[in-house]
Order: sequence, then C-alpha cells, then structure tokens
Amino acid sequence: MDIEATKKRRLAPLATPTSLPSNAVVDLAAAMTTLLADVFTLYMKTKNFHWHLSGPHFRDYHLMLDEQGDQIFAMTDALAERVRKLGGTTLRSVGHIARLSRLEDNDADFVTAQDMLAELRSDNVALTGFLRATHALCDEHGDVASASLIENWIDETERRSWFLFESGRTDEARC
Repeated sequence: MDIEATKKRRLAPLATPTSLPSNAVVDLAAAMTTLLADVFTLYMKTKNFHWHLSGPHFRDYHLMLDEQGDQIFAMTDALAERVRKLGGTTLRSVGHIARLSRLEDNDADFVTAQDMLAELRSDNVALTGFLRATHALCDEHGDVASASLIENWIDETERRSWFLFESGRTDEARC
C-alpha cells in the first residue's frame, strides 16, 4: 500500500455531486449538523427521563417518553444522511454534539416527573424553532428535499410538545 496515496485520499475533498452552489452546501450542512446535535441531545434527555421517571403516573409517562425517544432517534439518520447527500460532513463524536447543541443537558440526580415533562416540552418547543429556522434556510437556497423532511419533523415535534403539555397539566390548571 502506498502511504502517499493513502494520505492523498484522506485529504481529498468529498466532491459529492450536487446542483446546489458551494455556499448553500456549507450553510445547509452547518445548520443541519447543528440541528442533528440538538436532536441527539433531546434524544438523550428523553431517554434519561424515561429511565429515571417515578411517581403515580409512571407507566403512562414511561411509555410516552419511550415512544417519543424512538421518534426523535428516527430523525438522526435521515438528518445525517441528508447532510452527506448535500456534500457536507456531519457529526463525528459525542464531543462534537456537546459543542454544537443549543439544548441543555440535565444530569441531576433527581428530577420530578412534572419537571421532566416541562423541561422536555420546553426543549421540543425550542427544537420546533430550530427546525423552522433551518427550513427557512432551505427555502433560501432552494433545497426542497431538506425542507420536505423538516416539515414532517416540525409536525412530530409539535405533537410531542402538545402531549407533554397536556400530560403535565395539573388538576388545578384544568379549571
């Protein structure tokens, strides 16, 4: 094996074929990779709360957070592959996720079920805003394929926010 040839291949640009201009690829790949970091952060927090949940509504909340975690995780591969299809590179490590994510971790020893639901609702609302901003960037660059994926994720994220809101309401708040 030729060491020089191997080095050359490692340093070669990806040159993925795309009809988008290079500035669009850079902008979209960066925005979607940051979005991917947010999604991984939300996934981990959702699973953390799913695993550490307790209280009188344990079963209902546990099942809801498991379902939501699965839905969030399903976004990750499509997001990363979309970045690659555009010709960009995406996340490479947990450290990379931590550097890019705009959502906060929660590694507290104990969080009440109501606080878990409220925090996840807030994070999902924030993710909806990030998705909308990325959609606007897709529109600006004419990337209809990415925009189409994002539209479905906005709907799913709004549904999660709604479920978390309704599940977190107290009896007093219903009057």
